[in-house]
Amino acid sequence: MGKIIAIANQKGGVGKTTTAFNLGACLAADGKKVLLVDADPQANATSGLGIDPREEGPSVYECLIDGCPAADAVKDTCMERLKIISSRIDLVGAELELMNRPDRERTMAGVLAPVKDDYDFVLIDCSPSLGLITVNALTAADSVIIPVQAEYFALEGIAQLLNTIRIIKSRLRPELEIEGFLLTMYDARLRLANQIFEELKGHFGAMVFSTVIPRNIKLSESPSHGLPVILYDPDSRGAIAYRQLSKELISKNKKKRRPHPAR
Repeated sequence: MGKIIAIANQKGGVGKTTTAFNLGACLAADGKKVLLVDADPQANATSGLGIDPREEGPSVYECLIDGCPAADAVKDTCMERLKIISSRIDLVGAELELMNRPDRERTMAGVLAPVKDDYDFVLIDCSPSLGLITVNALTAADSVIIPVQAEYFALEGIAQLLNTIRIIKSRLRPELEIEGFLLTMYDARLRLANQIFEELKGHFGAMVFSTVIPRNIKLSESPSHGLPVILYDPDSRGAIAYRQLSKELISKNKKKRRPHPAR
């Protein structure tokens, strides 16, 4: 049975997309079947896997607005076990088009339900907002990974996201849980980065992943080559960190421990 994980934080530039396609690639390298759903109109996860967002064929937009079956929108990537439902800029208009539809918050859940069990993990890369598409992603998800940047104001906005998760749990998706907080852009040499990690641990305890994602130039370079970092530079610190995160996520789910509830 597949698990849907949304990767969300309304704060931009915290590593959501970097995490989405690199974690997906590492899970695929670890033998898991993975579907990446690019739910961000910027389509960076799409282009980061070497797919031109302008190419023909159905995307997330057609699935949400035109009722295109998800299976018809799935595209191959550079890794055999990693598939993607791509995005493109017209997804910007999807929120307005969904607004007056009945049960509009559950549209993505309906799209993904028929394909969910074809994969071990379905990862949804959310846009940096708490708009209707992100609400759709969270309502479709079993759990959410929250990337947190290891910089000043890192925790700013988390309270708002947690409140959104609480509302979705109470009204739309009682099963939604927090898979974990993931510290990104971490530089162990900086006292502030270590303080933020300790602050996260103090607030959220075991809900914080043991793996931290370092600042690493290879993570920044790999999308321009249309490759996840484990194919671009498998020995880089970024690749090693995402491989470790993949193993941590697999281990956590193998033990069938329930993710911690949203606070």
